[in-house]
Amino acid sequence: MPEKSPSLSIILPAKNEAAALPELLAHLKQSYPQAELLVVDDGSTDDTAKVAESHGARVVRHPYSMGNGAAVKSGARAAGGEILVFMDADGQHGADDVALLLDKLAAGYDMAVGARNSHSQASFGRNIANRIYNRLASWVVGHRIPDLTSGFRAVKAEQFREFLYLLPNGFSYPTTITMAFFRAGYGVAYVPITAAKRIGKSHISPTRDGVRFLLIIFKVGTLYSPLKIFFPISVLFFLLGLGRYIYTFNINHQFTIMSALMFITSVLVFLIGLLSEQITNLLYSSRERN
Repeated sequence: MPEKSPSLSIILPAKNEAAALPELLAHLKQSYPQAELLVVDDGSTDDTAKVAESHGARVVRHPYSMGNGAAVKSGARAAGGEILVFMDADGQHGADDVALLLDKLAAGYDMAVGARNSHSQASFGRNIANRIYNRLASWVVGHRIPDLTSGFRAVKAEQFREFLYLLPNGFSYPTTITMAFFRAGYGVAYVPITAAKRIGKSHISPTRDGVRFLLIIFKVGTLYSPLKIFFPISVLFFLLGLGRYIYTFNINHQFTIMSALMFITSVLVFLIGLLSEQITNLLYSSRERN
């Protein structure tokens, strides 16, 4: 007997996306008639919920705007499918590309992400910022990450729900879930896509959310592999102390308090990183046992 195909839920976090939803939902309904279409209305002030329901989607409502990550978590909790597909509701992600992600899951991956090319970025500044985020996250996890912040992904529901407690309520949920999957040893694949220009105004602030993305990377980096964060800082303080000692010894033949302070700081930072690494290993081994 042929194996039964896993059930599919397509989740669209939406805030004031009434203009973009009709075409997207119609296309999804045509391409995946058996899939559960779930729109999470994150406190919209327009007809987002009404439009979604009129096009056959199930709607989960937030009483006020809680953030994109909160909408994703609500959708993941409410969805009934074994496979979850997350898409932006603003028209950037095409229904035709969903099949590319599902093919990767069928090939054995646990999560497949739509990786945007440079032409799909909203602005030159956003493109540069995303390149920095991608490089930094790739170094932390030890794997190439071509698009850290893409919200277009397909994932096995069971694995995704393991990390709901880690996900922030803002726009940086893709960063957290991507790094968490790599840390847990789950297979992550990237599929090149071209994102269309969004319909309506973006809810992301480059300055505010850019800083948040960096903080999230460091936060998850310390959870993922603390020594990769702490060890370079420790080495930096050691080299500063050594340079200071060489300078003062050549000038005054002295070993100064500042040099001693930098050496001590170097040792303390390294020990904190080592302790954090052990705690991280215990946390993940406990999660595996559970």
